[in-house]
Amino acid sequence: MFDSQSMISLLLSLLAGLSTVIGAFIVFFSKSSNKKLITFALAFSAGVMITISFTDLYPSAQETLVKQEGHLMGVLLSLLFMIIGVLIAFLIDHFIPEGDKKGGDLYRVGFVSMIAIMLHNFPEGIATFVSGYQSTTLGIYIAMAIALHNIPEGISIAMPIYYSTNSKSKAFKYTFISGIAEPVGAFLAFLFLKPFINEIILAVIFALVAGIMLYIAFQELIPEARAYGYNKLYIFSLILGICIIPISHIFLT
Repeated sequence: MFDSQSMISLLLSLLAGLSTVIGAFIVFFSKSSNKKLITFALAFSAGVMITISFTDLYPSAQETLVKQEGHLMGVLLSLLFMIIGVLIAFLIDHFIPEGDKKGGDLYRVGFVSMIAIMLHNFPEGIATFVSGYQSTTLGIYIAMAIALHNIPEGISIAMPIYYSTNSKSKAFKYTFISGIAEPVGAFLAFLFLKPFINEIILAVIFALVAGIMLYIAFQELIPEARAYGYNKLYIFSLILGICIIPISHIFLT
């Protein structure tokens, strides 16, 4: 049942997903009162999410849908699914708990980020498995790229949870849950979805996730990062986050 290629693909997805936890450990080495670090982490993570959405997820979804449905319909469908993703994130945001009074806004940021990144990591796990099963080299490339941006995503979860609750265990738990979604997606793809996964399904998922991540970045991360008043640090961190994924592509191409 577990052939060597499947094992390699599952291992790649596990390593990529658990790299999210590295972000939690980075947070644990910081002082809980360091509002500059909060500003940096939130703005940086927002930049990463925006860039992933516009340079990886959405273009990949649109390219596939245009190829399958024609240019006009492909563009319209990719936009439609991205907007649906935004609406899903809005509903998640609307119904999640408020958290405690102390740091309640930060708690919401962390909780919503966990949900968004978990939904983001699940199809990434499927994509890592499918690509790795077809080609080990391609699987390694995708896993490395995912691991690079999973670290700041882990920071975007652990930072607000830790600073709002002062609990390392909660920060670690929420970060771990979001990261483990990736190998879970890969394992489910191995068990059930491998015969049915195709480019169109992945394109729809990626467009939805792009919308979810854009909502989180603009509605949750950026306003919270700006709230501390370190405007120069905020804009520097945001731009750095925007630049880091294209830079990683240079070294992984």
